[in-house]
Amino acid sequence: MIYVLQILGAGPFATDIVQMVFHAGPMVKFVLLLLFFFSLTSWTITFTKLRLLKKFRDENERFLELFSSSREIGKVYLEAKIFGFSPLAKIFRAGYAELTRSKMLQGNPDEMRVFQSRQPIMDNVERAVKRVSSTQSARLERGLTFLATTGNTSPFIGLFGTVWGIMSSFSSIGMKGSASLGVVAPGIAEALIATAAGLAAAIPAVVAFNYFNRRIRASQIEMGNFISEFMVLLERGLVRKPSMERTRGEQ
Repeated sequence: MIYVLQILGAGPFATDIVQMVFHAGPMVKFVLLLLFFFSLTSWTITFTKLRLLKKFRDENERFLELFSSSREIGKVYLEAKIFGFSPLAKIFRAGYAELTRSKMLQGNPDEMRVFQSRQPIMDNVERAVKRVSSTQSARLERGLTFLATTGNTSPFIGLFGTVWGIMSSFSSIGMKGSASLGVVAPGIAEALIATAAGLAAAIPAVVAFNYFNRRIRASQIEMGNFISEFMVLLERGLVRKPSMERTRGEQ
């Protein structure tokens, strides 16, 4: 480790830090290992979610272009299969599938009494799209709890390691009977590394959590707006057909 830092030009300060880590007590080493796990997992979640959100955004834009440019809703349903990461495409496909199933059930004479109006169909479609929306929201929020936990607890874990290290240092001072700076400073410096490591793990996790939380809220608003627009379009389609049939019957 020291040789690598020297090659990378990290300087003597980084080399001293590595030396202090190696000479730290067992409890401080355990704390540092735990913080390393928290930090590594947080960075993994951060990069994974960045890629996922980018795919969500790109495919949502492409799907919305298809949805707004095509006049055939059945064609949009077939072509939406290619948008495997788009929450909007999944919501649309679930709503259209439920609409088709409900219309087929409506055409069954044995079930006509269940669907005497368009409202039950709309209720079924709305439940279907909201169920998919909730699933997609949970998918977007996956990993945020760990980021929040890392940001909230890492400083305290690091502080615990520091306090433990300082206690060990003062215990050693008592046994040696000397309180000179040369005896006290190395042990305290080793202990303070735990606090620095806690902050190093917590700060990126808090920044990532706030960023993803804002992006996810925006995505949830986008899904809600799309559901509202989709339901309005379906309502218009369902209202138009009965009115036309009524007009023909009156003639």
